[in-house]
Amino acid sequence: MIKTFKTIDEQIDILKSKGLVIDDIDYAKDVLLRENYFFISGYRHLFLKSPKDRMFIPGTNFKELYALFNFDRQIRNIFFKNILIVENNAKSIFSYQLSKKYGIKEKDYLNPSNFDRSNDKVRQVNDLLKKIKRQIRVNGGQHSATMHYISNYGYVPFWVVVKVLSFGLISELYTIMKKEDQRDIAGVYNISVDDLLVYLPILANFRNLCAHEDIMYDHKTQRMIDDTKYHAFLNIEKTDGEYIYGKDDLFTLVIILKQLLREEDFTLLINELSYELDILGGKLSSISLEKVLDAMGFPSTFREIARID
Repeated sequence: MIKTFKTIDEQIDILKSKGLVIDDIDYAKDVLLRENYFFISGYRHLFLKSPKDRMFIPGTNFKELYALFNFDRQIRNIFFKNILIVENNAKSIFSYQLSKKYGIKEKDYLNPSNFDRSNDKVRQVNDLLKKIKRQIRVNGGQHSATMHYISNYGYVPFWVVVKVLSFGLISELYTIMKKEDQRDIAGVYNISVDDLLVYLPILANFRNLCAHEDIMYDHKTQRMIDDTKYHAFLNIEKTDGEYIYGKDDLFTLVIILKQLLREEDFTLLINELSYELDILGGKLSSISLEKVLDAMGFPSTFREIARID
């Protein structure tokens, strides 16, 4: 079916025809114009009678739909700033470990021999190092610290280079490191290499989602994390032997951040999430807050994770 342009009035009529209560037309028009009908409607599925019916639960108000939209925006901002903390920490740790061991000039720390030379990794190593060098060339000219080192010393140390590298590249860089370097870095976080190998691309995925303002609260990750002590401590329910929350959902990100953030940063994260959930709960009437928590993969006991050692 071919999609055609719809005016704001037509968008309002479509929503009303599906049973959505709009008691302030001018307010709804302003929201739709500013926020985009397509994006707002991306939050409607929790408020529908069923996926097949496509009609709203009786009594659902436009302001509830917009409240969920705003809630998602707020938690996206909360998670984004914390992912950026982890990103900065990872870049600092990576550059310290590699510079200490291999040197501070590009020809030293980007030498292919510093990385995993097994047959199945050689091509990936060469391709990734080319990507890194390309990003240094492209982004380096826009970064004052990079230009300073090039102009004054003729090279750029890795602790400066990481500032112009994407989190995705940093994440992939970890996969091509020698086992002993992977262990040293994972040891800083007191987690296993296998866990960090899974955590980093998940973080990079959520970072990109935040940066592009995509829907976050019910996002599902491509990879699942292993069971942790946090799943057991929070008494998360199991189905067919698998935990129903904290494996490939937004609570997965919470579990990862619990292990990578400092305690005070993580406690603030949980407090801020709790605050936004309380605000949302006060604005919902046609659905319960528990329905939103379920979509997020949050157990009712999620706040307790902050006090687990």
